[in-house]
Amino acid sequence: MLECIVTKFGGSSLANDEQFRKVRSILELEPTRRYLVPSAPGKRFPSDEKVTDLLYACHDLASAGNSIEPQFVKIRERFLSIAQLLHLKVDAESALDEVSRGISGGRSRDWCASRGEYLCGLLMADYLGWKFVDPAQGIRFRDDGTLDDEKTQELLSALLADGQPAVVPGFYGARADGEVVTFSRGGSDITGALVARAVNADIYENWTDVSGFLMADPRIIEGPAEITSITYKELRELSHMGASVLHEDAMFPVHRAGIPTNIRNTNKPYHPGTLISKNAPNEVSVPTITGIAGHKGYSVIYVEKSMMNSEVGFGRKVLSVLEEYGVSFEHMPTGIDSMCVVVNSSSLAPHREEILARLEKLVEGSGSVSVNDNMAIIATVGRGMVHNCGTAARLFSAMSRARINVRMIDQGSSELSIIVGVNDSDFEATIRAIYREFVA
Repeated sequence: MLECIVTKFGGSSLANDEQFRKVRSILELEPTRRYLVPSAPGKRFPSDEKVTDLLYACHDLASAGNSIEPQFVKIRERFLSIAQLLHLKVDAESALDEVSRGISGGRSRDWCASRGEYLCGLLMADYLGWKFVDPAQGIRFRDDGTLDDEKTQELLSALLADGQPAVVPGFYGARADGEVVTFSRGGSDITGALVARAVNADIYENWTDVSGFLMADPRIIEGPAEITSITYKELRELSHMGASVLHEDAMFPVHRAGIPTNIRNTNKPYHPGTLISKNAPNEVSVPTITGIAGHKGYSVIYVEKSMMNSEVGFGRKVLSVLEEYGVSFEHMPTGIDSMCVVVNSSSLAPHREEILARLEKLVEGSGSVSVNDNMAIIATVGRGMVHNCGTAARLFSAMSRARINVRMIDQGSSELSIIVGVNDSDFEATIRAIYREFVA
């Protein structure tokens, strides 16, 4: 039986008073849901504005010496409407005045942006009758802006040690001097994971406006199948290729602690969503593949040099050139006298000519360097690949039938994924061909 559940609710789940009511009803369905991490209110309708975007706009106005009222009035109306319609006792007007003075008085951009979560947390704590915990007291950042993981665990665990139900706003923490620092956008996911680890939760529920993960992009595959369970390793593979509704950095605190994460839909509270766990659950039948994801816009740097395999350190020299210009590589298939380095085209573009000139010096007189652009990379991921013979054969046969030319093949030693490179123009067709072979 579960004893402690930490819940995080995204901005769309807290957009107005009706969504606040949905959140409370979800919490009441399971008494062990004792911790809530809220985001700032999101859009109520497609043309609406997110509170965080309004706060950034207010900061920009104040920085330019202009009045923030044209934007702040929208923020004030949002929070006062929620407070009034829910008949809250908290002095929302005074809290909003304090935020307005802070922005106009020159508080930092991070402080201004964090006030959406702060205000939402105050209102939600009052609505639920729970304790309010300011993450500025429990989530510690170093002076260089990076998270102090160990100190955060110590402080947050102490703040929540009494076991009282608590609301801990997402997205921000503070340095030792008290100056507020925010995570990147979507960082409330990280806060939720940190809270789950701090209280040693049985499960971390991440509530949003989708019912978990899909096996493929619905813009490419019509009505793709849902992923009911996935391991953190599989999620890491897929999220790197962009197929995630969860902030990538939020996986690590709960992964290390062995805490499962459940992606749930606020508007469909009885849907089981997607369960992410450290080890695969005990399933009767494990599907061959878990998901398919990919990106366009890669370039392949092809380096050829005679007797490359016998020159110790040659690969390091090639990668050192890229490192010097701040370009990271995605994949690196190699041969006896050649190596291919796959990089993001946008990161290569600013220093393309300098990088190629440096690489040509490395092979001068005994090789060549060239670049091929417009390549897409597609990852087919699944823990079931290890136990199902012929997976690669099926995948490449499906691509062959669709008359798709394979430009690159790469498979990790874990056998968890098969990476293929194709022309950008074949990106969608490749995903459809693989999906039809293994799922449809």
